[in-house]
Amino acid sequence: MVTTLTDAKRAAIGEKLASMRAVQNLLIANEQQFISECSDSDIRDRLQDMLRDDQKNLGVLETVITQYGIQAQPKENVQKMVEQVQSLMKGTELSFYEKVAQHELLKHAQVMSGLLVHKAGQLVGADVEAAITPLNTVNFENRAHQEQLKGVLEVLGTRELTGQEPDQGVWGRVQDAMAALSGVFGSAVTQSSDKSDMNVQDVIRMDHQKVNVLFGEIENAKDPQKAQEFFGQLYADLSVHSEAEEQVVYPAVRPFYGEKDVQELYDEQAEFKVLLNGLKSLNPTSSDFKARLKQLKDGVMDHVRQEESTMFAAIRNNCSTEQQEQLATQFKEAKKQLQTKMAQSNR
Repeated sequence: MVTTLTDAKRAAIGEKLASMRAVQNLLIANEQQFISECSDSDIRDRLQDMLRDDQKNLGVLETVITQYGIQAQPKENVQKMVEQVQSLMKGTELSFYEKVAQHELLKHAQVMSGLLVHKAGQLVGADVEAAITPLNTVNFENRAHQEQLKGVLEVLGTRELTGQEPDQGVWGRVQDAMAALSGVFGSAVTQSSDKSDMNVQDVIRMDHQKVNVLFGEIENAKDPQKAQEFFGQLYADLSVHSEAEEQVVYPAVRPFYGEKDVQELYDEQAEFKVLLNGLKSLNPTSSDFKARLKQLKDGVMDHVRQEESTMFAAIRNNCSTEQQEQLATQFKEAKKQLQTKMAQSNR
């Protein structure tokens, strides 16, 4: 019997992702302040490029958290650290060089957090890996930022200590280091596309892929506790996904997709909710659970095929690119609100 919707390991990863989001907001605030304080046009341009990356990566993190399926709060010590750094950055206790040095340390911590989430995801489940894949881009860009910040620190530190300009070869060394990073990480993690600007079809398809992975994980789990964990995530993901579609997507497509087809989607999801709640009370090792799970999977996969064929085609044919992206934003926001409500109810 499923006794909780959130496994402890999954909750810990959710908390780490929330902490990364808090640090990402801090990085953005720091860079905005540095740009306003910096008189060196070359360094300011580099900071502006970092700021653009970090603002984009905040959107990537938001997408990852929503796809992951758990809206959590940052760890208390991370919240305190953010407040302390904000105070230091606004104060006069540190020189500009020292403030940028603290910023570089934050970048390093963000890289390590991203790598840690990936390593943990590999142990917890394939569905977690699928949800957090966009973090690859965030991790790579933060490493690239670290190399640039080392160059910025060399320039600022030399000026602060000697009053003279450093050897300008510093920027060449930075570019060489970044090129080496590209070779190490590979093209899969150097894509700069903004995951927050996906269309609604892409976002829904990501949900479908994760749910399909979860069905496989439940079916193949040898350990009853793991099967229970995977079902808990399936329950949460399907519940949130269906409710968000009913709030945002189905009303939007009804005028051009047709009343009959839209009502069919509503009716199918109503059946899924009944099946999910029935499964919630069963032991994952029982034959009844397995039979009902197969019934749910067959129904969900038929539902997915309809959405990804005829509904997606109707959206492409009747909505502009901007409208498709707006729907994606509204859908993700609805999911976020539902996940937050679910997290609060489970406390």
